[in-house]
Amino acid sequence: MITLYGIPNCGSVKKARDWLESQDIVYEFHDFKKAGIDKDTITGWMKHVSWDVLVNKKGTTWRGLPQATQASVTSAASATRLMMDNPSVIKRPVLCKGKTVLVGFDAGTYEEHLC
Repeated sequence: MITLYGIPNCGSVKKARDWLESQDIVYEFHDFKKAGIDKDTITGWMKHVSWDVLVNKKGTTWRGLPQATQASVTSAASATRLMMDNPSVIKRPVLCKGKTVLVGFDAGTYEEHLC
């Protein structure tokens, strides 16, 4: 089972969904905006990917946070709280298949892990 996490209007998420569909790969889409994200999911991702990869410090959501909030994100625990409170700060998309967790979209990486 493949799950793709993100928001539907994100360009990278759109590219990932288009690529998956062009390869006839079945996946479930989890919309952060509608369904949110829970601690167990984020903790599961962090078994395979560092929290600093998951937190998108280049995005508009991060840049819109108060400096004190940005400065407080120094560990997996604080990053998890931030991602639960502000799912849009998560680098998108996050694709999960078993123990594989891919962050961001790269066609070559997707092909390597999914085909």
